[in-house]
Amino acid sequence: MNEVVLDCFGEACPIPIVKSENKLKELEIGDILIVQIDHSCAMKNVPEWARKEGYNVEVEEIDDGEWEVIIEKTK
Repeated sequence: MNEVVLDCFGEACPIPIVKSENKLKELEIGDILIVQIDHSCAMKNVPEWARKEGYNVEVEEIDDGEWEVIIEKTK
């Protein structure tokens, strides 16, 4: 299992979703993608998109206004 960190600080939607989607295509089933974001729209949209795609998702606030969206590739 690999963990990959994707820095999307300073980027608004849809850029974090597009980057996450492209990065997940490179990963194997069971790998973890950690998307770092600091836009509230992305904090809502990235987990929502990932859940719709069928991935396991957790969100952690790492600092005031900064989050990590942890996506496990399940398919």
